[in-house]
Formats: sequence, structure tokens, C-alpha cells
Amino acid sequence: MPMSNASPTVFKNQSFTHQWVAFAIMVLFFAIAPIWVYPIFLMKVTCFALFACAFNLLLGFGGLLSFGHAMFLGTAGYAAAHAAKVWGWNPEVAVLFATACSAGLALIAGSLAIRRQGIYFAMITLALSQMVYFFYLQTPFTGGEDGIQSVPRGKLFGIFDLSENTAMYMFVLAIFLSGFTLIWRIVHSPFGQILKAIRENQDRAVSLGYDTDHFKLLAFVISGALAGTAGATKALVFQLASLTDVHWSMSGEVVLMTLLGGLGTLFGPVVGAAIIVSMQNYLAQFGAWVTIIQGLIFVICVLAFRRGVIGEIAHWLKKPL
Repeated sequence: MPMSNASPTVFKNQSFTHQWVAFAIMVLFFAIAPIWVYPIFLMKVTCFALFACAFNLLLGFGGLLSFGHAMFLGTAGYAAAHAAKVWGWNPEVAVLFATACSAGLALIAGSLAIRRQGIYFAMITLALSQMVYFFYLQTPFTGGEDGIQSVPRGKLFGIFDLSENTAMYMFVLAIFLSGFTLIWRIVHSPFGQILKAIRENQDRAVSLGYDTDHFKLLAFVISGALAGTAGATKALVFQLASLTDVHWSMSGEVVLMTLLGGLGTLFGPVVGAAIIVSMQNYLAQFGAWVTIIQGLIFVICVLAFRRGVIGEIAHWLKKPL
């Protein structure tokens, strides 16, 4: 699906020293943030940041708009919660198992969806996501509308007790940074360059001899797997796996996070996730008006920062972020 209008600015300077500086600032922020900010809130931000980064890999760098990414987030959440609570698996094994489940689902969904392009691709992913939602609503092991509650965090490698918020935060931060680094490596690899070529002009990529469907499917599976990692981690953090994570509105939220932070930027989804989660947390006192306030803020930000917050900063610096 060509996304030329939404594509990030192409920069001639390919020195990425500034990205290392930005990465160091981000790591430093998350390392010292628990001193002032509640760890549970930070863990929610990092989980959604990884989710948004995974979605951005597909849309921002691959040009494929998916309206069904919530099915990967929710599937992994249920898988990790079930593995930890019913089977008694360690948290690291539960997260890996959940990631594999999401990757398998992404392989099936992607094999069907990539047969079409544009809005038809988006509608297929939305339809599949709704099917998964109603499946989990009826399946006994998910607990229906109650979800899987009181999920034990367990002990990491059988040693570190994750019931302590500080230890759990370190675990979640390590997962987020690993996922972010993987996406960073993918974007700057030959595979990432081919994805960008497909995003800009798929017909030209085909004429150069690339099997575009193969690359799009691989990108879809990687994105789904990383979204699943975020969902599994979130389920362990809040000790709950529910239908909320599978609902189509969650797919809409991750689109907002990506656009608000900056489509096709590495650090944009992290900032976008932080903004959206912060609004949900600090505007909760307004009740049902939260959605309206979020909508107004989003409209203002899109009008003021057409490329997203990080996208505008990158355009001003003339360097990709």
C-alpha cells in the first residue's frame, strides 16, 4: 500500500550519531524516572511504546495500515496469563510462549491480508481482529468478560521475585529496550531498506526483482510478534488479561500513538505512547469526557505538528529520528 503522502522526509545525511544520543537520553530517562514517577505508570508507558513501535514498523516503514493489531496484543496477553497462572510457567518463558503465539497468528492473518493492498488490506485485518475478539469472548479459558485475573508475576529465572514493582520495572524496561533495539536494527538493515522501497513504490520494487509479498509478510509477522511481546508483558504487569486489549478501539489507539509521535520515525511512537497514556491517566477525573478531550488534543497536534512531534523535530534538525 503506497503511503507517499505520509512518508517521512528522506534525509541525505546518513550519520546516525544523533540517534545514539537520542537513544542514550531515552535510556537515561527511563532509568531515573522511577525516582519521581510511579513504576506502574512507567511500565504501562513502556508496554504501549513497544506496541506502537511494532505497529510503526509495519505502517511507518512498510506502508501497511493494519486495523487489527489489537488481536496480537490481546492474544499474547491471554497466552502469557494462562501459561503463568494455570501452567505455572516462569515469566520469561510465558512471555516467549505468548510472543510465539502472536507470531503464529500474525503468520496466518498476514498470509490472508497481504493478498490485497490499500484499504482492503486494512479492512481484512479489522475483520480478522473482530473474529478473534468474538472467539475470545466465547472461549472458556479466557474467562469471557471477566478475563484472566490474579495472574502471578512469578520469579524471573526462578530467582528474582517480580512481585516487587522495582524488579518488575527492570524486567519490563529490558524487554522494551530489546524490542526497540531490534526494530532499530531491522530498519537500518537491507531488509528495512527494501521495506522502505516497497512503501514508496511497490511496482518499482517488483520490477527490481523483489518478492514484495514475502517481505510484507515477514514484516507483518515481526510486527505482530513484537506487539505480542508488549501484550504479554502488560498482562504480567497488571496481572490481568482482558477483552479490552483485543477490542478494535485498542487498534485505533496505537494508530493515534504512532501518528502523534511521528510516523516513520524510530522514537516517535515512544513519545506518542507516553502522551496518550499520560492523557488517559491524568484526565481520568473527567470521566466520559476523556475521549472528547483526547480527540481535541489529537486534532490540535495534527494541525500544529503535521509530521508528529518527533517528525517535526527531525525535520527541523534535518536528521532522521
